[in-house]
Amino acid sequence: MKLEQVNIRDPFILPYNGMYYLYGTRSATCWGKAEGFDCYRSPDLEEWEGPIEIFRRPEGFVMGENYWAPECYAIDGRFYFLTTFGAQGIRKGAYLLVADAPEGPFALYSGRLTPEDWTCIDATLYRRDGHNYMIFSHSFEDGATALSGDMCMVELSADLKRAITEPVVLFPACAAPWATPVPFARDEFGIEGDAYFTDGPFLVDQRDGGLRMYWSSWSTHGYAVGEAVSDSGAVTGPWRQVAEPFFPENGGHGMAFRRFDGRLVYVLHYPHDKYLEHPIFTEIEE
Repeated sequence: MKLEQVNIRDPFILPYNGMYYLYGTRSATCWGKAEGFDCYRSPDLEEWEGPIEIFRRPEGFVMGENYWAPECYAIDGRFYFLTTFGAQGIRKGAYLLVADAPEGPFALYSGRLTPEDWTCIDATLYRRDGHNYMIFSHSFEDGATALSGDMCMVELSADLKRAITEPVVLFPACAAPWATPVPFARDEFGIEGDAYFTDGPFLVDQRDGGLRMYWSSWSTHGYAVGEAVSDSGAVTGPWRQVAEPFFPENGGHGMAFRRFDGRLVYVLHYPHDKYLEHPIFTEIEE
């Protein structure tokens, strides 16, 4: 199938062993009950095979909603699948699954990696100098303590099973000149006042030694992708927001990957309209 026929949100590409593996949130179950994840594979980023179901909700697993934003990493011969889960009466949070192949089947590996009393979404993994950093969004759904839409970080243990530090705020969404309060916070969540959000973080090491983060939020033109730069190259920052959005309208939550020919490519879902989303690629000039 062609890429425009793949109806997913939050796309993530794993290049591995001559094949590109594509993961994402099932559009059909994004906003209601959910039961699993799929992957697609391609040798050329043009023709795709799938969907291949790689995880199905096991019997007794209480998390039955918000199967969002999966990311898959090849580490020491195994494949680690970082994702968001939620359920009625249980706050959304980040969890890790594991498999012996990129097509799964994946099984639960960790407990909740984000704070129990926070609503958290869209975790990404950044590994550097023997450290495992997990960056994630603290959702405005938590009300007064989270209305600035904070992008946060914890360090994970060597086996990736637990957080070993307290969360650190890297930056709030409202720090970006292009970000605006979400227009649906009151109607959908009953939240008064200006509420911002961050989601879809992904980090890329720059050739000049800096560190760049692509992340999504709401702009004057709707869902959009922006950039933040840590000129020090440290994940702790300080983070400088690029004034203009990278992708300004009706698309977002993406990641960057290197093609097998070395070119750096960003993939995101577009449009942001329910049940019409599909991945699109744009090459990044370094």
